[in-house]
Amino acid sequence: MDLPFAVTTPMRGADTISPPAFAMPTGACDTHFHVFEPGYPPVGNPQYTFPDGTLDQYVAVAGTLGIDRMVLVQPTYYGENNALTLDTLARLGDRARGVARVPDDVSHDVLDDYDRQGIRAIRLDLFARREWPLADLVDYVKRMGSLARPHEWHLQFYAPGAVVHALLPLLGDLPVPYVVDHMGYMKQSDGLGDDGIDGILSALDAGNCWIKLSGAYRVAGDAPMATMIPLGRTLVSSFPDRLIWGSDWPHLPDGQRDTGEVLNLLADWAPDSRVVQRILVDSPDVLFFSH
Repeated sequence: MDLPFAVTTPMRGADTISPPAFAMPTGACDTHFHVFEPGYPPVGNPQYTFPDGTLDQYVAVAGTLGIDRMVLVQPTYYGENNALTLDTLARLGDRARGVARVPDDVSHDVLDDYDRQGIRAIRLDLFARREWPLADLVDYVKRMGSLARPHEWHLQFYAPGAVVHALLPLLGDLPVPYVVDHMGYMKQSDGLGDDGIDGILSALDAGNCWIKLSGAYRVAGDAPMATMIPLGRTLVSSFPDRLIWGSDWPHLPDGQRDTGEVLNLLADWAPDSRVVQRILVDSPDVLFFSH
């Protein structure tokens, strides 16, 4: 199933975003952002127009918000060509890590090289595989887990909620940790209500799953982001040590979205500063910066 094509809008200036509504801890990490630069070829059928979202623009936003560290996630726009991701990591130095996309037949030499350059996870595009039989999806995830394991990497799932809901009960023996992007993508409009949330909580309880507090506006759809407060609070109160936060900058396709507003959802989800420390500093250390 093809995703709708989107026309991206110009990027909002860093000087216009809302400031943090809470004290940002030292070492705060944004675990999900993308960059787009001229000169790097996209996939043959990108799902959106070339975005206005350069590294310099992101660094300005991060500085405004008090984000000290960051994790660059390979976007679907560049497919499995990680050249821009690796070049960006080199520019950012030790304060950044990356998440790559790789083919099934990637060599161990390539993975070794990626590890030296700061890659710490493999991103799985399960939107592109949403029509696969469930058994094939499970097999694919486990194969990719076997690639990640020698480097102590994890997997990241970019997946529709229905796929997440079907997969999670079958991943108890996955040999590596896995992170589910965008709060599990359990959209009410897709009929994923309490059952979907219960599935996420069960996976978190099993100990190998992490949830990324990102993309709340994607899950909310046409509803205000405030409608995500109950889910955010449930996740934070239940498993605060299994959560990381990501801005999802540049908020494709809406470059005018206020990244400060996205960050400030944490003020409602996690009012305890010790929990904020876990989400923004300690858990990113475990997944990205401990090796």
